[in-house]
Amino acid sequence: MTDVRILGTGAYVPERIVSNDEVAAAAGVDDAWITAKTGIRERRWSADDEATSDLATAAARAALRSAGLSAADLSVIVVATSTPDRPQPPTAAYVQQRLGATGAAAFDVNAVCSGTVFALSAAEGVLSRTGGHALVIGADVYSRILNRADRRTVILFGDGAGAVVLGASAGRGARVRHVALHSFGELSGLIEVPAGGSRMPVDRTVLDAELQYFTMDGRGVRDFVGDHLPRLVKGFLHDCGVTPDAIDHFVPHQANGTMLDSVFADLDLPRATMHRTLTHYGNTGAASLPITLDAAARAGAFTPGDLILMAGFGGGMAAGFALVEW
Repeated sequence: MTDVRILGTGAYVPERIVSNDEVAAAAGVDDAWITAKTGIRERRWSADDEATSDLATAAARAALRSAGLSAADLSVIVVATSTPDRPQPPTAAYVQQRLGATGAAAFDVNAVCSGTVFALSAAEGVLSRTGGHALVIGADVYSRILNRADRRTVILFGDGAGAVVLGASAGRGARVRHVALHSFGELSGLIEVPAGGSRMPVDRTVLDAELQYFTMDGRGVRDFVGDHLPRLVKGFLHDCGVTPDAIDHFVPHQANGTMLDSVFADLDLPRATMHRTLTHYGNTGAASLPITLDAAARAGAFTPGDLILMAGFGGGMAAGFALVEW
């Protein structure tokens, strides 16, 4: 079987910088409280005329430039998002059209903050059978679904998109060695947008009750991450035949800075550098992992042969892991 490799990375964040002071006012907290609780100092929110597909397309173009490929080279486009432009068509269809990737199949994946790893797995499966090139994008615009008075959520989330170009190649690029996916549907109520789907369409009653907004049980999410992530990561590395001290880099979903510090300590990766972008971008959902991967790659943090552990986790609840050899 031909290896599937990461040939290029890219990212895009909106121009508008939203400070802690700005979100704190409506949420009844202050900058010091947000920084201490989350490690976040600012985030980016989309302009009124920017939707998820706009961010995704910009990140895609950056990744294609990095890979030295054009849209005509693509056979698959997968967009991981839980904030699509519309319930249908898939956001990936808009990205395909804007890129001019007429030969590519395009579809969305929704595994919330783990979405990019799920999308990576789907694209890897296609390429391992068909060859060609795939574009995997994580993109979210959470600013559209936040209750500005809810300090549990509004302080955390920003908007952005990150992308990787994959190729079925025996040559250049970072090899995707292993991927593992996990879902815990019994915990699906921890993170949700209650209304807007077929279960509860939006009407005046829903709007009056503010059920169209993103909600999160912060304590429940922390318990999920603390209880599950170390065990799942250690099991994943065992299945990969890799010891924890062989990992050079840890690229996690940028959920919350204090949470990441706690989790990283529990993972016992003695040689690994943990990469983070949440200080300036906040939690960008499915986009946070590829944004962080791109930032590290462009900073020259990776050298050939380095082992990178990518970890997505969040709503669903779900978790996804990828082991990449740079």
